[in-house]
Amino acid sequence: MAVVGGGYHFSSKLQTLPPAVQILNAGRSSINHHHGHRRRRRPPTPPIFISTNLSHVNPVQLRDLYSSCNHSCHRFPNVFPDGRVEPVDVAKLRIAISHSSVVVSVFASLPENLDGGGGGDWYRKMIPVTPFSGQLVGFGRAVSDDGLTASIYDVMVIPSLRGRGIGRMILQRIIRLLTNKGVYDIAALCSDEEMEFFKACGFGDDILGSTTMMYSRSGNDDDMVKSAGRKLLMVPPLRKS
Repeated sequence: MAVVGGGYHFSSKLQTLPPAVQILNAGRSSINHHHGHRRRRRPPTPPIFISTNLSHVNPVQLRDLYSSCNHSCHRFPNVFPDGRVEPVDVAKLRIAISHSSVVVSVFASLPENLDGGGGGDWYRKMIPVTPFSGQLVGFGRAVSDDGLTASIYDVMVIPSLRGRGIGRMILQRIIRLLTNKGVYDIAALCSDEEMEFFKACGFGDDILGSTTMMYSRSGNDDDMVKSAGRKLLMVPPLRKS
């Protein structure tokens, strides 16, 4: 017997629900009512433009995106008293991007970037978003040998647009571009906070049981080694603020 909606079949006559079903439905009503007060509807996602063109990446704008997301490329970044990490060096960022195999940038027209009052929303809907008219709101990149393996880095979305699936779109686009090249051994370096996001996008522990090992020392340069939990990591020379 096929059941639509997983419920009971009722005839045209009025019937009383079984007690168990009454209790279940009552519980569902209270749960929905309870969550109805707690759940807040997110504002709609603004129109976006996704680019995989390296020429669309402005290193200065990308540095500002890193700062907005409080994301750093350094393993041991300088941290300000308010918890913000130091800005990424634009020169090094430009080099890193130029040597990345895949870059994905997301641009959007945000309301605060538009002049005018009530007409701003109308203008935003009518004018298409481009890398030149929109703001950089998301980014991700991958480094690969273009034959066998690849690693994904720096997937980020500005805080005001998180939870709308933009990060997943960035990751899916990176994976699609890599697999189109025949690269299927894809790893993602992420923090503990980012792990759940990557798991939700299909990443998991390596079935071969491999793990990442970080280079920790060179010869007898023990001063270049810093303890991080149970690991010893190589520390670059101190950067001048």
